[in-house]
Amino acid sequence: MTRPITAGIDGTEESLAALAWAAREAVRRDLPLRVVHAWRFEAHDALETGDRAAQEQWVRDAAEEAVRAVREHHGGLDVITDVLEGDAVETLTAAAADAGMLVLGSRGHGRLVGFLVGSVGQQVIVDAACPVVFVRAGDKASGEVAGHEIVVGQEGDPEDSAAALGFAFETAARRGATVRAVRAWTLPPVFAYSPASLQLLDDAGGLEPFERKNLAAALAPWRERYPDVHVVEHVEMGSAGQVLLSVSGTAQLMVVGRRARRSAVGARIGSVAGGVLHHADCPVAVVPPA
Repeated sequence: MTRPITAGIDGTEESLAALAWAAREAVRRDLPLRVVHAWRFEAHDALETGDRAAQEQWVRDAAEEAVRAVREHHGGLDVITDVLEGDAVETLTAAAADAGMLVLGSRGHGRLVGFLVGSVGQQVIVDAACPVVFVRAGDKASGEVAGHEIVVGQEGDPEDSAAALGFAFETAARRGATVRAVRAWTLPPVFAYSPASLQLLDDAGGLEPFERKNLAAALAPWRERYPDVHVVEHVEMGSAGQVLLSVSGTAQLMVVGRRARRSAVGARIGSVAGGVLHHADCPVAVVPPA
């Protein structure tokens, strides 16, 4: 089954930028574009469109106008539009189940808006079965140019970041871009060392060479699968979020793995993904584990 690139829109400037990004990506990957506009009936005296039918028509008109602009810019693109009444989280999560990726608008530098008010964005990230890409209102196609890298975070064992690395390499191959693979490391507490780990460090020649060896091992299968993709191996001491953000200025896309969990107070995403989502200047893809 062909899984479309799905864009969630809600009329905001952020979501329209996300729609434009999704359309370009659908063209690059030769996939259909699905546009989803979720809405809820609002009975409010201040609204001239106070009845359900009128509100739904207003939503449909707004969605059709947004899609019309995409069709005019990408004449051969197959576009499917769905205007669905219901809860935003449930609607977007269901859409993600059948999508190759879900693309949403994000303000960044603060709380997420549009579809992503409050805890909604975190719940979508936690529940989505596909990569979720967040796009700023000011995003332009000109950012996807030669010299701007696909930056991807790698941590842990090779399999821990396999899905994120695969997404980054495939995207880079489609765009003719360089992949900058970032592995950040910090000094562990003394009591964390075991005889086995000390032996591994000794064999590698120290902490930083050990981290470089781990990064190279994680990248090896993707280098083999995508031999034409240029790769920069970036190993740096520091917190993962800070190191990733330090190289985001020239990135056309930032890719991070998803480490999400649920608690009594709701869905929570990992601190690295959360920090990058709020502060990176480029679109950010959050990729669930394989």
